[in-house]
Amino acid sequence: MPAADARSPHRLAVWGDPIAHSKSPALHAAAYRVLGLDWEYDRRRVSADDLPSALSGLDGSWRGLSLTMPLKEQAFRAAAVRDRHATLTGAVNTLLLDGGPAGFNTDVGGIVDALADDGMRAASTVRILGAGATAASALVAAAEIGAERAEIRARRPDRAAALVDLGGSLGVTVSVASFDSPPTPVDLTVATLPSGTSLPADVALPLAGGGGVLFDAAYAPWPSALAAVWSDAPVVSGLGMLLHQAIRQIRVFLHGDPAHVLDDEASVLAAMRAAL
Repeated sequence: MPAADARSPHRLAVWGDPIAHSKSPALHAAAYRVLGLDWEYDRRRVSADDLPSALSGLDGSWRGLSLTMPLKEQAFRAAAVRDRHATLTGAVNTLLLDGGPAGFNTDVGGIVDALADDGMRAASTVRILGAGATAASALVAAAEIGAERAEIRARRPDRAAALVDLGGSLGVTVSVASFDSPPTPVDLTVATLPSGTSLPADVALPLAGGGGVLFDAAYAPWPSALAAVWSDAPVVSGLGMLLHQAIRQIRVFLHGDPAHVLDDEASVLAAMRAAL
């Protein structure tokens, strides 16, 4: 992938619907100040139906985009080439527009690193709440920290068929259940439900009782309804995922590679944490 000319200004943005709540502009602006880059990063409300026309309207000043819900699956289809995580999940949250567009999924690495920040580097059994694009990223992340079994809880269990197939390709045995099925103990619960989702008490409390560490992809409002009733195990908010997926996006925008560590990345991360 082409590296950016750091001497030239570039335009970037986060797109989604809704988007006003996004912390991505503050995170990226903090990083580019440390890196000494005169790059503009904004936000724009774009619906799933409007994504193709919005992409076609960009000129050569645009380097890349961050994509949030509900655009990740549409961005996957818009990408000419994709990295491994995007190919596995069918979801793209980063588009590099030079010579592409090239699609990346930095959410997987964001989840893995957010868990590691809180001391969780391995889990054998995982429960994932939800069956959308973030659930697919959570399943790949679970496989990367050693999960052998994963249970998907969904309002519509029929929507989880693709996750069962994905688990098979990753060597993870995946089962599917409704939210109100009796839970069994797990090492880790990953909630990928939309921000503000509140599960009924007769569903949330049993899940909390033996759910292990809770990683909740949501971060606003915080604590989430689920985090507020979690029992003795640690709770990790989605801010860590937001931070670590963003640092991978910046690697992509600067070097074309989510694994290419930035110069003085520790200082970049510190500035981004301060901006959260």
